[in-house]
Amino acid sequence: MSSRPHDHEGAMEPQVGDAHANQYPAQPPGSAIEVEAVAPKATRVSRQELIDRLNDDLAREYQAIIAYVIYSQTLKGAAFMAVAQELESHAAQELGHAITIAKHIDYLGGTPGATPRPVKVVDNANGMLRADLENERLTIQAYRERLKQCEALEEYGIAEDLREILRQEQEHLVDLSTALGEAAPQI
Repeated sequence: MSSRPHDHEGAMEPQVGDAHANQYPAQPPGSAIEVEAVAPKATRVSRQELIDRLNDDLAREYQAIIAYVIYSQTLKGAAFMAVAQELESHAAQELGHAITIAKHIDYLGGTPGATPRPVKVVDNANGMLRADLENERLTIQAYRERLKQCEALEEYGIAEDLREILRQEQEHLVDLSTALGEAAPQI
């Protein structure tokens, strides 16, 4: 007999884990019901590898800030006035992303990098928008992978911030696709 606490009416209070204790009997290792508790190998990284990859993401954010600043100020023509204002807005959001990523690199014990990825210098509006679109596509791919890596390391706070950054990056992708008059690329 177990010595569980009783409530004031004498009924036994359920214990944590009792609800399904008999519903799912223990299975021997290797049985069909056993679920692997470890993340797939592709998503597992060490803390240092996560720091390194977040620094890659930070370099991509710096690249985006620079590109959006340059492109927003050099787009020409009445058709691109609203687009230029949107790119200015994107630059500000990318700065916010960079600050968030730098904070997480520091939290993990790393040092935020200071070097941007190269910015593609283009002299026509469509080329600028296409360059930004490709950068956003690559950024979204990287953040999707980073999100999985953070969750595999149980860094759920970082993962939540990455979800918000990812949402904004996807909005940027849609904005750029719309400005180019085409559907957003599937990633």
